[in-house]
Amino acid sequence: MPTLPDAAGGQHEVTHQVTLRTPAELADALPYLLGYRPEDSIVLVALHDRERRGRFGGRARLGIPAHAEDWPSVSEQLTQGLIKGSERRGARPESMVAYLCQEPGAGESGHDVMERLRPLAQLLRTASGRLDVPVIEALCISDGRFWSYTCPGQGCCPPEGSSMGLPGTSVLAAAATYAGLQVRGSLRELTARLTPWETTAAPGQEVALDTASMAIVPRILDDAGRAGVAEEALALARRIRDRLAAAPAVPGMRPADLRDDGLLEDEEAATLILALQDRTTRDRAAEWMEGDEAGPALRLWRALARRCVGPYREHAAAPLTLAGWVAWSTGDELEAREALAMALGSDPDYLFARLLHQACNEGLDPESIRRCLRAEQTGRAPSQNVQSPDPGVPHSPADPEPDLEAEPHGLEAPTPPPASRRRRRTRMSVSASVRPPSRGPGPGGQGSRPVQPSRVGDRPGRAGEKADGHLHASGDGGGRGAEEDG
Repeated sequence: MPTLPDAAGGQHEVTHQVTLRTPAELADALPYLLGYRPEDSIVLVALHDRERRGRFGGRARLGIPAHAEDWPSVSEQLTQGLIKGSERRGARPESMVAYLCQEPGAGESGHDVMERLRPLAQLLRTASGRLDVPVIEALCISDGRFWSYTCPGQGCCPPEGSSMGLPGTSVLAAAATYAGLQVRGSLRELTARLTPWETTAAPGQEVALDTASMAIVPRILDDAGRAGVAEEALALARRIRDRLAAAPAVPGMRPADLRDDGLLEDEEAATLILALQDRTTRDRAAEWMEGDEAGPALRLWRALARRCVGPYREHAAAPLTLAGWVAWSTGDELEAREALAMALGSDPDYLFARLLHQACNEGLDPESIRRCLRAEQTGRAPSQNVQSPDPGVPHSPADPEPDLEAEPHGLEAPTPPPASRRRRRTRMSVSASVRPPSRGPGPGGQGSRPVQPSRVGDRPGRAGEKADGHLHASGDGGGRGAEEDG
């Protein structure tokens, strides 16, 4: 159930309920459930409540594997991950809806895509049935049309598929608009603003990174020089952040990103990308997470991620993680999940990204991390908070900086905000009037022991323990590549 903040303020909730009864309405609902139009994706949506009335719950998305031999394991892990995630949030789903979204390749039609993906749909239905959470509807969306894999074949569904219709013209679209819910383009458009350049500007940025690396990396590796690198880099980042904040607004994601790219020099980007490889510098930069600092900081981290070109693509883990953190901190869980998944794609062992991805997927409150960062910022010596230090003046290291990757007791339990800070929230409740589960493949493995759940791409790991009590990895480390939305 999407829950949306309303800028009007106040202390009461307004609930809008839309009931979806047909495959066409379910297909139309998908972009509103995710906040974007998925591409080349498997999407599972949990349904709660019995009596053939389903309330949408958690969502999980994963790219469709190119090789069919990977489909069985992916189906098992994605299904188990969604069910386990729903259970962690206190409600095991009663059933689910599955979507397969893929555009035709060369020489293919939408119908060809549907037939090619039919075995994958059956694997998803079988995997969920074994866990007693049947798929009550499975849809393929391709080339502006949709097909139902659960259709009994009695002439109700045309072989050529049914048209998706004009976007934004359904009852759900109207209700979503009223509730303030937005569909922010396609998944490709969202990830493009975080993806390293592959343009004619990339070679120049790579040269700048090579040059900066020779100057900065030896200083980072030297204990005496690391603090100076941090202060200089943070002062530079503040100046660029303020430069971005002062720039005139530009409508549209792509034009806005091009404007930000033009405000950042290659040498500046190279300096910051390399400096953020130091954990202390990165943790200090993570403090720009709220208020007037958050928006320009997020734009800066996106711009730096786009500059991690060529052999420096792995360096994108740091700015991508910062982008994911600021997005999560400011309430944009969609961009947070994408940025953190991309950070783990750049560096699967980047622990800070794994911790944040896990916490975001589990629906924890980012306020617990914000409190830690605020406390460190407040407790830092005044000399460590200077805005524009003179690079020629040596700075003595202060007390050791907090290590956000080494905390012993996990994220703190969410703390309700004080009454004075409560905001009016608009909810849009979307329920599905579902068909009988008998149309699905049946539960299949009743009485059998379920496979131990694990998310796609999980890597077990645990941060080293440290007695300062902020954050740690709780064992499974958070999935990468798959996004789960609660």
